[in-house]
Amino acid sequence: MNCELFKTFFKIGLFTLGGGYAMIPLIEEEVVNRHKWVSKEELLDLIAIAQSCPGVFAINIAIFVGYKLRKLRGALATTIGTALPSFLIILAIAIFFAAFKENKVIAAMFRGIRPAVVALIAVPTFRMAQQAKIGWTNCWIPVVCALAIWLLGVSPIYIIIIAGIGGYLIPTPNPSRAGGESEKTESRTTRNDNETTNR
Repeated sequence: MNCELFKTFFKIGLFTLGGGYAMIPLIEEEVVNRHKWVSKEELLDLIAIAQSCPGVFAINIAIFVGYKLRKLRGALATTIGTALPSFLIILAIAIFFAAFKENKVIAAMFRGIRPAVVALIAVPTFRMAQQAKIGWTNCWIPVVCALAIWLLGVSPIYIIIIAGIGGYLIPTPNPSRAGGESEKTESRTTRNDNETTNR
């Protein structure tokens, strides 16, 4: 299991360009869809927690997933697997940096990669919005938060703290609970109808 965790997160770290947020589509594909180690809802919560904690975003997610599955050994396996590819690649680039920085082919490749990285970050943003049930009634919340960070320079930490307090103070309906109550009501109605028919 630890070996599988290491290989999965090594693959995630190896094929991700553009930082931690660009890892989200690959993490979702490997961790949620393929291995089913966590659900989509759990991944959304892990992303929020990882963003709230200090440290590297991708490493934080790797630690949470690894610890959930195999405690400390799993956390170590996922952390090393995520960090090792970038460490080796950056080390190689640092060694040969003088040759790389003047290479026109490498420079052209990175100019082509940058727009693709924007798409890698945009896609998980829309997916998370769907999973977080962002609709017309509450779409103003992420918009206001983004503008506060971008235009006013508000720290994301304050945004997260305010959002957490707001979520605690403002009750939101629980879909699963509502669904359970509707099922109970339906079964109760069916039972009453059966009793009336028997009479």
